[in-house]
Amino acid sequence: MPGGCGNIKKSAAGASSIDPYYLRGPNETRENLIELFTLLAAETENGENQFAVIREIANTYARQREYPRLINFLSMRTNEFPDDPYKAYYLLMIAYAYMQENAEDVAALYFDIIIKNYPDLTVLGESIHLACLNQLIGLTDNSEQLVWYYNELISRFPDRIDLGSAYFMLAQAYERIGDWNGAIQAYTQYLPYQGTIIQGFPKADNYAKQLVDFHNSPRNWTFENLNVLVDAIKAALDGGSSTRLRQYQAKVNFFARSWEQEETDDSGMAEFSLTDFMRGNRISYAAELAAGSNANEAYLRTWGWSQYISTWYFYFKKVNFPSDPEIHGRWEWAGVYYGEKF
Repeated sequence: MPGGCGNIKKSAAGASSIDPYYLRGPNETRENLIELFTLLAAETENGENQFAVIREIANTYARQREYPRLINFLSMRTNEFPDDPYKAYYLLMIAYAYMQENAEDVAALYFDIIIKNYPDLTVLGESIHLACLNQLIGLTDNSEQLVWYYNELISRFPDRIDLGSAYFMLAQAYERIGDWNGAIQAYTQYLPYQGTIIQGFPKADNYAKQLVDFHNSPRNWTFENLNVLVDAIKAALDGGSSTRLRQYQAKVNFFARSWEQEETDDSGMAEFSLTDFMRGNRISYAAELAAGSNANEAYLRTWGWSQYISTWYFYFKKVNFPSDPEIHGRWEWAGVYYGEKF
């Protein structure tokens, strides 16, 4: 804590002497502070009048960027008057002062103490708990704490926040701590807010929908590994069996689109029948997987589908679904890209 922990000292006659530590700035500012400290000494009850004076003293230091004095003054007040009904607000001002001093870790401790140990206050129409939660979300990297903060925001201030963003970020925090049930529930709650712009997540809608749809599906179309899946696909093509191909394709989130189409475009195999494309055509495939295939996704070039777009690339990917260890890491036929790969 900065030095100069002086106080207002009352003489026997009742006059007040002010510690010079608190009287800094140009003459006008010093005179204003003397007047404020004098008013403060005259206020004997911890009420609104005293609160207004204390806040103005703190604001005076803030305008001068005298943050150590602001911190010291309010810390002294909260220590001397622990039952002050406005103590939480003074702690909030201390936290903001520490942020201005680039002491974010200390500020975060104060924000956390306020919301967990003091009742909420509404000052100038604003909730100090809401202010603390918004600050903490930006200051902490602890995912368990973030889960708590986002749940507090959603349950207590649903009409004061962007619910879509809050649900998505809550789900992300649940993911990071490995609570997949919590994550799926939060993503499900996010879905009615699709279209929400979430910084850093341009494909948030698609990501959430795919996870929720996959969670709600039987997940019975996956293969033990990529080789088994590719062999099954090739055998179905050799036999001209659209029925077997239908059996192998993913039952949710399966797509059929050109390479140029965005991932969020609604494109699916329901628009056409594989049988129509395979009837009368001999479908061929490459002996090896296409360039760009790796440990998590792969492409198989096929051709002979139609006179308009003869070449299709079958897209396979490793299933990323840690909430079900029996499925996580298996492979699925996830979609089709039309045309030559560019």
